Amino acid sequence: MQATDPPPDPAPSPPFPPIEPWQGGWLPVEGGHSIYFEQCGNPDGPPLLMLHGGPGSGCSPRMRQLFDPARFRIVLFDQRGCGRSTPRGECAHNTTADLVADIERLRRHLEVGRWLVTGGSWGAALAITYAAAHREACLGAILRGIFLTGPAELEWFFVGAGRQFPQVWQALDEATPGDRRHALAHRLFDAVLGDDERVAAEAVRRWMQWEATLDGGAPAPLPEFPDADTRAALLAKYRVQAHYLRHHCFLGETRLLELAATLGSLPVVILHGEKDLVCRVENARRLHRAVPDSRLRIVAEAGHNPFVPSMQQAMVEAAAHFLDPSE
Repeated sequence: MQATDPPPDPAPSPPFPPIEPWQGGWLPVEGGHSIYFEQCGNPDGPPLLMLHGGPGSGCSPRMRQLFDPARFRIVLFDQRGCGRSTPRGECAHNTTADLVADIERLRRHLEVGRWLVTGGSWGAALAITYAAAHREACLGAILRGIFLTGPAELEWFFVGAGRQFPQVWQALDEATPGDRRHALAHRLFDAVLGDDERVAAEAVRRWMQWEATLDGGAPAPLPEFPDADTRAALLAKYRVQAHYLRHHCFLGETRLLELAATLGSLPVVILHGEKDLVCRVENARRLHRAVPDSRLRIVAEAGHNPFVPSMQQAMVEAAAHFLDPSE
């Protein structure tokens, strides 16, 4: 799900220093979309593709700092409708199958033979789907904060987790318009995808507060939009997220685990925070059972966010293992 970007300060520093891309641009794809991509790190190193979460989030500069730029050729891109890709917030011609096709088009465009595919949360689900479709193009996969995309995930995030922070959940439920006989998630999706921008903006604010509460493990304040550009960017981001979640990311749990089971002997590392309230630890165990040759690590003192020290270290170690299995 969400929580790909770091929380507000104080936030730990990523394991590697800030870097700038040595290439960036837009790649036209089907359906009138253009995806923004960038490359950074070592041009001669093993290619490493980073898939952002959300759905809808887009990449951030801090994501460039999660893996060793001296060792890897790091490739990032903003998925359809996300971040710097255009048209921003567009849901037409925007499905998981479209994203898988985009990743393969990008690989060919960059003349990458095989790459290590990494992703967290929704990015992990997308990585599984891509690797299953294009196994020959993958060196392996590092999957973090496992999101299985099915109805049980929405039930937990929008209902079950409410027992952890009942006051914040109640505020979200009461602020979401629509017939209360209908599920909170679907009322929220209707509000975000509707034509009333004022209603959509308030729904996004409440949604963000709920995410921040689960990700941080404590009630979070209701966020404000500091300017019109931020408001527009967040409305676009959550439109894409609502579009995907309403359709169970065009996958669903059963299909995703079936795809995972086809990965066979492809090297797969699964990382999941022991304190993750956004996506439950059991998700990682279920994925591990579906991919018997995978390596599972439940990361102590970590939740859903990749920018906590223990998860950062686990990701660095997992990547190093692909270069040297003795590490």
